[in-house]
Amino acid sequence: MTLKLTDIVLTYPDGDRTLTALDHVDLTVERGEFTAVVGPSGSGKSSLLAVAATLITPVSGTVSVAGHEVSGASQAARTRLRREHIGIVFQQSNLLASLTALDQLLVMADLSGRSTREAAVRARELLAAMDLSDKEDKRPHQLSGGERQRVNIARALMNEPEVLLVDEPTSALDQHRGERIVSLLATLTKRNGLATVMVTHDLATLARVDTVLSMADGRLTAGPVDGASPEDGRPDRPSTSPTRHQATKNSSSSGARA
Repeated sequence: MTLKLTDIVLTYPDGDRTLTALDHVDLTVERGEFTAVVGPSGSGKSSLLAVAATLITPVSGTVSVAGHEVSGASQAARTRLRREHIGIVFQQSNLLASLTALDQLLVMADLSGRSTREAAVRARELLAAMDLSDKEDKRPHQLSGGERQRVNIARALMNEPEVLLVDEPTSALDQHRGERIVSLLATLTKRNGLATVMVTHDLATLARVDTVLSMADGRLTAGPVDGASPEDGRPDRPSTSPTRHQATKNSSSSGARA
């Protein structure tokens, strides 16, 4: 298994109370599996990604990434683990305004100590896979929203991670561009053998993923939410499934190129 969270509890102080963000959460994602987590704002989805990315240490429970147990690891070890094994696609692309699309990727390689020549080859291959070969010298303000998100994805893949964590990739895109981005993520997950977790409100894209989980009040349950419509993309109540971590498998999968 590539990503495994076991019995995760995460709490925050809230005045004179304690807020439980993650309530005994279990999650396992294998290589080549595309998992979506849906749920209302404040349900714990972002906290789940932060724990999986080793950015936050839970109160209890264990996190394993690419065979590496995170519990007890130093901050330096966690940073190295993220750099070498985890790719993160942020909700906002957070591209550096002064850098071209190509340079956005080369910065990641420089941080990992990769050779300049090898990094340039890798970066151009990724941009080509994103249909962005003709945009490599463009800066963020010269790219469309969908193009910036594709650069964001390419950057996350630059250091060849085993785990890909994706935060609301379609939130700033129209439906057509959003579907292209999720289709691209599905293709990359299979092609590169990634363990991909995507947090989303966009229920219209769920047919593209392998596994759908819902989150409410810090608890992870099987299947998409009930009573939500793809039109509004906002789930209104959690699944009634009694199992916190059982997965719902979609019968269809995407191999389409974005």
